[in-house]
Amino acid sequence: MKFVIVFVALFAVALAAPPQQQVEIVRQDSDVQPDGYRFGYETSDGSKHDEEGKLNNIGTDEESISVRGSFSFVADDGQVYTVNYIADENGFQPQGAHLPVAPEA
Repeated sequence: MKFVIVFVALFAVALAAPPQQQVEIVRQDSDVQPDGYRFGYETSDGSKHDEEGKLNNIGTDEESISVRGSFSFVADDGQVYTVNYIADENGFQPQGAHLPVAPEA
């Protein structure tokens, strides 16, 4: 009898859970070269990500990669949030209207 009560309770919880949305890739591209790369994708839920990386000072002791990109997503509040970023010898530097900004020194 206890098993039936537990089973019915779990079944009721499963029915009450919101259905999971199926997300599909609607755009995807990439290009990889010896001195850099580029990729991008977009999904059916409104998420996007585009990025480009470039090799700097090729063949030297100062060889490094610099990356520039952007991603956006639709939050639970229905608003689209976008982050633009650079990642290079100065670290990861994100920018977005919703991100806090450190005060000037």
